[in-house]
Amino acid sequence: MTGRIARSTFMAKRDYYEVLGVARDESDRGIAKAYRKLAVKFHPDSNPGDEEASAKFKEAAEAYEVLGDSDKRARYDRYGHAGVEGNSGGFGSAEDIFAAFGEIFGGGGGGGMFGDLFGGRGRGGPRRGNDVQVDVALTLEEAFAGTNKTIKFNRRSLCGTCDGSGSKPGSQPQHCQQCGGRGQVLQQAGILRVQTTCPVCRGAGKIIVDPCGDCRGAGQVASPTELDVAIPAGVDDGMRVRLGGEGEAGPAGGPAGDCYCFINIRKHKLFHRDGSNLILQLPISYTQAALGSTIEVPTLDGRDELEIKRGTQSGDVFKLSGRGMPSPRGGMNGDLLIQTYIETPKKISKEQESLLRKLAELEQTEVLPERKNFLQRLTEYFATEES
Repeated sequence: MTGRIARSTFMAKRDYYEVLGVARDESDRGIAKAYRKLAVKFHPDSNPGDEEASAKFKEAAEAYEVLGDSDKRARYDRYGHAGVEGNSGGFGSAEDIFAAFGEIFGGGGGGGMFGDLFGGRGRGGPRRGNDVQVDVALTLEEAFAGTNKTIKFNRRSLCGTCDGSGSKPGSQPQHCQQCGGRGQVLQQAGILRVQTTCPVCRGAGKIIVDPCGDCRGAGQVASPTELDVAIPAGVDDGMRVRLGGEGEAGPAGGPAGDCYCFINIRKHKLFHRDGSNLILQLPISYTQAALGSTIEVPTLDGRDELEIKRGTQSGDVFKLSGRGMPSPRGGMNGDLLIQTYIETPKKISKEQESLLRKLAELEQTEVLPERKNFLQRLTEYFATEES
């Protein structure tokens, strides 16, 4: 698949503690409790057709996957999202989530009692495919203006030979006798019923008796993919651009997952970014600071003029309104903040030295003559200490 433009949506990655609604010093037990509450609230079976609830359900699972693991949590506390990127599961469906975290709901893999409570979601039927993650590196200029990027990655797509069935053409899979084709088995202990994934068919509800030679019964094959992605202007480091339906194919004809492009902004030679604002360190001379001047300064969309006021001090900050980064959500642009510092020349001409010495006399400031080097001054210092 080459040259196709993928439809994208922009999203910023929220702090995991904020997602779960807990303090940064919350106990492991408190984090698990907060996740259970959110999982019940936003479960897809409780919110049919609500994409926002489904997104929050997956976001909570991603947050718990990190904060519920002591090692990942430690890295996250120290480095933020950058410390755990590539270590999250990328859950494609509710079944994947409860297969990973089913034990905190009181059952085994496949959701346990929680899966039974919501009707045994995924009983051999179509399931959503997994999401994929792609890193996209941008220059600050590209992030400022917005750009199109071609991304290349591998994903699992439906096998063209068996059309995703996993069976050799001409043959059909058989219903699993263990679960009766439901993909789930029910265990009962007293008044408690626990529903788990069938250990024979692994939740598929069917058993491949004559597997396809190309996909070996998986129904999917690895497929190199190339997409053109529109990156909106103003994206920041660590933000995500979502490509709906561009993830891996869903098993048993289920919908495809999504592709998430994680934005990485390269360091710039001149500008430092602070949210929507840009910061520029600008050197000026002593005369420009003392007398005032109009200086040409760079911006990300051309040149501009900055008026340096008379008597400017080193460290003073000037603002060019609206010359910072645009908002990826269509809001107002940030500002360009220019911090001045007075640059002292390392070499000066004889004429410049003469003028500076005259200025020093007017200011009644002592200036060492050029012939006094550091060693001479050091000798005089020790001589004074001994006397």
